[in-house]
Amino acid sequence: MDNLKELVNADERLVRRGRYIDTTFMVEIGDISYLIKVTEGRVADVSRGPFVMPTWSFAMRASTETWSRFWLPVPPPGFHDLFALIKRRTLRVEGNLHPFMANLFYFKGVMGKLRASEGAKK
Repeated sequence: MDNLKELVNADERLVRRGRYIDTTFMVEIGDISYLIKVTEGRVADVSRGPFVMPTWSFAMRASTETWSRFWLPVPPPGFHDLFALIKRRTLRVEGNLHPFMANLFYFKGVMGKLRASEGAKK
């Protein structure tokens, strides 16, 4: 997660896709929480928890093992896509789902950015 900001902001196509997105969302990797603030499609900040009463629009929660398999360079079947994880009931998406669903390809791209990097390790 440490280099998510650089990876996303360096991808102009992804930033353009998310140019109307201004939100903060949470990603939980096992017991570790991250707040990711997006402004006009750019990742403005990635903060590692623990947090006291964090504010976020939606949260994506999965085990460390699930995220590790999702972030493999070639993930196994069922771990290749956020919706595949939801279908397998290994990923929970909670909160206001409108920003997530309205910009699904953007968020898939953001989370997929860690797939080819060492940043997938907490």
